[in-house]
Amino acid sequence: MAGTSGGRPSIYPTLLYADAKAAIRQLTEAFGFTELSVYEGEDGSVLHAELAQGNGAVMVGTKGRGGLFDAAMKNAGTTGVYVVVDDVDGHHRHAVDHGVEVLMPPTDQDYGSRDYMARDLEGNVWSFGTYAPEIAG
Repeated sequence: MAGTSGGRPSIYPTLLYADAKAAIRQLTEAFGFTELSVYEGEDGSVLHAELAQGNGAVMVGTKGRGGLFDAAMKNAGTTGVYVVVDDVDGHHRHAVDHGVEVLMPPTDQDYGSRDYMARDLEGNVWSFGTYAPEIAG
């Protein structure tokens, strides 16, 4: 079974956006991600970016710049990503302050989590909550 070393996550959701720079701004400013790296092409498109949240990260790029992954994602539709946060209500308020479209306000779930759901600028659904599944090592 493949693993990681040095505490690195082993799963990185990867999202392609028509306007990756706007997506990066929204993810960092409204959702509190930290920009780790952004690599741009000569035309200003985002070739590859890495954004962190807690001990996880997402990879972001610009749609339509060619390559196998871009072709595979062409008709893939939107993506849903779940992110664990400590203060759901504070995180939600911050996102609302930045004009994020909220699909579900902070809600206590039957399974013990408190979650909210939002949509980013290009339709991807982001859920933020306290549920953090334990993964046996």
